[in-house]
Amino acid sequence: MGVQTKSAAIDPITAQVIRGALENIAVEMGHKLARMSYSSIIRESEDFGCALLDADGQQLCESSHSTPLQSGPIPGYVRGIRRILEERGDTFRPGDVIMHNSPYHGASHGPDVGFCIPIFYKDELIGFSVTTAHHLDIGALTPGSCGIVDAVDAYAEGLQFKAIKVYEQGKKNEQVWHMLRDNIRASHMVVGDMEAQIAAARIGADRYLELIAKFGLEKVLAASEDLMNYSDTMLRNAIRNLPDGVYYAEGFLDGYLDSPDPERRDLKIAVTVTIEGSEITVDFTGTSRQVDDRPVNMPFEGTVDVAVYLTLRSILLDSTIYGNIPQNSGLTRAIKIVAPEGTLCNPTFPAPTIARFCSGNIVADTLMKALGQVVPRQISAGVGNLKVIAYSGLTNGNYWVYMDIMEGSYGGRFGMDGMDAVDTLYANTRNNPIEDIESHYPLRITRYELQDDVSAPGQWRGGIGSVREVQFLADGSFSVEGDGHKYAPWGFMGGIDGRVGQLLLTTAEGREENLPSKIPNRRAKAGDKLTMTGPCGGGYGDPKKRSPQQVLSDVLDGYVSKDTALRAYGVVISESDEIDEEATNQLRGAAQ
Repeated sequence: MGVQTKSAAIDPITAQVIRGALENIAVEMGHKLARMSYSSIIRESEDFGCALLDADGQQLCESSHSTPLQSGPIPGYVRGIRRILEERGDTFRPGDVIMHNSPYHGASHGPDVGFCIPIFYKDELIGFSVTTAHHLDIGALTPGSCGIVDAVDAYAEGLQFKAIKVYEQGKKNEQVWHMLRDNIRASHMVVGDMEAQIAAARIGADRYLELIAKFGLEKVLAASEDLMNYSDTMLRNAIRNLPDGVYYAEGFLDGYLDSPDPERRDLKIAVTVTIEGSEITVDFTGTSRQVDDRPVNMPFEGTVDVAVYLTLRSILLDSTIYGNIPQNSGLTRAIKIVAPEGTLCNPTFPAPTIARFCSGNIVADTLMKALGQVVPRQISAGVGNLKVIAYSGLTNGNYWVYMDIMEGSYGGRFGMDGMDAVDTLYANTRNNPIEDIESHYPLRITRYELQDDVSAPGQWRGGIGSVREVQFLADGSFSVEGDGHKYAPWGFMGGIDGRVGQLLLTTAEGREENLPSKIPNRRAKAGDKLTMTGPCGGGYGDPKKRSPQQVLSDVLDGYVSKDTALRAYGVVISESDEIDEEATNQLRGAAQ
């Protein structure tokens, strides 16, 4: 197991200095990974994770500008790698670099490939430096690593890397790298990103050893344990302030709306939250059974647990109130997660999992809904889900692959309107600049804007989804992984439900076709356009309690029409764009 974490006392000032050093190491890893990467999904969207762990696999720090869905699973990656190596009679050695992406051994899903470097000090294993990142192709049945929504099992989702030593005791395993280049589309880009991950992980390992050389191993480990205990204490205190009890909510996924099989549609996520003292249990009993031959299932470790940890930490330890709580494994100790095997939240191998993203967003959204019964002022109303579109094609016999994250929106919150057109919950990626897309791929963005007059009414309105229109400049193909075309984001405390999303294909000849939220790889011709409309978050609170001045501001900004102001908010706005206070008071008084 290597060197164990020390429990020796350490003064708080030194602990905070070491904390800052650890966090800076992770930040440096992230910045350099982004700078060295080839693909826009890492370079622009920042869909990656970086973290340092101790010898027991406890996370000590993570890159602050990476996505929680990448950094959060890293302890699970290490646990899975360790388990596989032990089964093989192998172990960690100095100079090893281990590649891993098995969703049944801790990874979030197959395209999120991790590279793990064991860190040795005086011939003893003292920790791990790990990077994860989303890769745009891993050799699945069709191009792209998202939108493989018709995969029938784990084998159809692409190459499986189960604790593969790509470097063994410092020596590069050339045969593995030949296999990668021979089986991955756009291999120059993908393999280049993998090499960037290794370089960033080596930077983390080197910096960690430099930190130990400065402070000593025992002091660094003592500070790490102190920081984890602090995070644990803060979360437990927040849980202890909640009323004990059992709270239930459920949410629904579209699934495959065009499928004749009812087991693929209208999939339920059931969440029961039990609060007892300083501990909290999240139980998914009652969730729909796994879909055996479609990849909307979620790895229990790597996706479901991350959705739970992130949601609880964000709601119970809001950074505006508590400040910057150290992000480490201490934040998971007070939380127990239960999910029956064979369900969407705990599938059994070889059920496919590659399209687990939108499913996991509903897990987080439904957990938040349950918590609304306990902390109504700390949650948002229902969240609009995302779409992920994989574009691809051939140019002179070589593949190009691009992944576009179509953002969603948040519901309204107590005292604040929902955020418009943003990545949501456990993802936290950025959109790609239009200039970057059009300079690298045969695609043109012909429209990108917020929708008009669609925000869900509430005392605090729901966030607005965007409209994004992409035109093919050359023949190619696309596939879509999305959700939220049937079930609108929920309104809260009298707020109105949000709006569902939409996907429209307009051919070069002008024919239009409404598409469901999940589309397996489909050919497209030059001139074809995809118009993606994002869902709008739910409203929070009675719309009639929204101040007339806020309603007028929304009208002037073009978010709300005068008709909606009158009908939904009871606010009368004159032709000269002023509030008719007498008519508004009469209308609102009559409604009460």
